[in-house]
Amino acid sequence: MGLIWGLILGAIAGLIASKLMNENSGLIKNILLGVGGGFVGGLVFKLIGFAATGLIGSLIVSIVGACICIWAGRKLFK
Repeated sequence: MGLIWGLILGAIAGLIASKLMNENSGLIKNILLGVGGGFVGGLVFKLIGFAATGLIGSLIVSIVGACICIWAGRKLFK
């Protein structure tokens, strides 16, 4: 059940991040952005000394990480 919730949370985080960054993407890309963003966001937040707790905290970390992934992708593949 945790995997399903992770994919749903990833899809929501990827959708919000893609809207914030004006990125056109489909469901699969949103899920990958959200899950990858959760990983990247978790690393970044740990480096600055913050930790996410609960569903809302995880969602915020995933959105921030997904925005970082979109930004980095734009810079790398410009």
